Amino acid sequence: MGSLGSLRTKAVATAAAVGALSLVVGCSSGDDSVTGGGKKDGKVVITMGLFGVMGIEETGLIEQYEKENPGVDVQAEIAGDEQTYYTALQTRLAAGNGLKDIQGIEIGRAKEIVDTQSDKFADFSDMAGTEHFLPWKESQISTADGKVLGLGTDIGPMAVCYRKDYFGQAGLPTDREEVGKLWEGDWEKYVEVGRTFKKDFKGDDVAYMDSSSGLFNAMVYGYPEQYYNEKGELIYDKNPAVKEAWNLAADAAEDDLTAKLRQFQPGWDPGLANGTFATAVCPAWMLSHISEKAGDANKGKWDVAKAPKGANWGGTFLGVIEKSPVQEEAKKLVAWLTAPEQQAHIFKELGNIPSSKTALESDEVKSVTSEYFSNAPIGQIFGDAAQEIPDKQVLGRKDGTIKDTFSQGLALIEQGTSPDEAWDTTAERIEKAVG
Repeated sequence: MGSLGSLRTKAVATAAAVGALSLVVGCSSGDDSVTGGGKKDGKVVITMGLFGVMGIEETGLIEQYEKENPGVDVQAEIAGDEQTYYTALQTRLAAGNGLKDIQGIEIGRAKEIVDTQSDKFADFSDMAGTEHFLPWKESQISTADGKVLGLGTDIGPMAVCYRKDYFGQAGLPTDREEVGKLWEGDWEKYVEVGRTFKKDFKGDDVAYMDSSSGLFNAMVYGYPEQYYNEKGELIYDKNPAVKEAWNLAADAAEDDLTAKLRQFQPGWDPGLANGTFATAVCPAWMLSHISEKAGDANKGKWDVAKAPKGANWGGTFLGVIEKSPVQEEAKKLVAWLTAPEQQAHIFKELGNIPSSKTALESDEVKSVTSEYFSNAPIGQIFGDAAQEIPDKQVLGRKDGTIKDTFSQGLALIEQGTSPDEAWDTTAERIEKAVG
């Protein structure tokens, strides 16, 4: 069986180091009036703008591509923070220069790119060998007239990461199969388990879950529509799925089941290191972050169980800029990087689950386990979860902004604001941000 190895630690450290540089110099090196690479010293130079830990450079894929294509020089810059990266990308798209040949696109930005920047990106719709993606993944980056603005890298099927030592101290099952059955089919059961945990836990002060916003995201992304309908109209205030998720997340917050730590915000990483919470709703791509920040001291204490319901949270694309002087070469590189074999390689090394249906169904992916997470069969767990994601995934222009605003609103409840007042504040902020 394959297992996620120590490369994860190296990858996160590499991304952090390169990211620190990228945030200083922005998304483009050299002359900001120039877009992309070009031909230099007899080689094709392809530039890439990436963010986070996408696994493209960290797992050696760029080095492999250059070895197999000696006439190509790939230069990647990685920003650690996606929000800063996207702000810079928007500025450069508006100016029409300073762009990389290949730009990463986070799922929460995809609809805005499709609706407002489609003329800035090359079309992949007629490219051979790209028929292996999950159908809903390609639809997220496609225009109404059929133009495909990029190819998918990973997706974010859900599971629940849990501390089995803490579950044992609360008298709960610790086996991942039994734990999954505790909340099977219903997120309310997940919260109810939290009430039992809080009542029966024997030990120091440990919260059941890290944040109410993690629960909220897992619930809303289990439906085809969240904040917008297919017409592009805002429906967050009318969508029963959003209200259901808000109410249950608010209940968890009011019942003091959370550590009041928003994921990827200050305090969350120390919370992982210090073991201040017992569960976290975790998309596949989050496992590398948890293992890095929780550290060796907590290796084998974490495990992964099936989530109550299927959902997709996160995922990225690689697009090629229309004005790229090496557009065809860049498209070829993107197709290679997102091919089933390369997606499977990234998953084995880092845990980013493939958006390629072919890769998901391969033994290479299904057999992967995670030594850090108690040898959990993550290839099987997340592969099965990917099959439960709704076939339709309706995105809106400001999905990422709205998601962040809801997370802030739930944080207000964790700090003592009433759910009704927090909802009103959230609605006002959303209208201001997207109106």
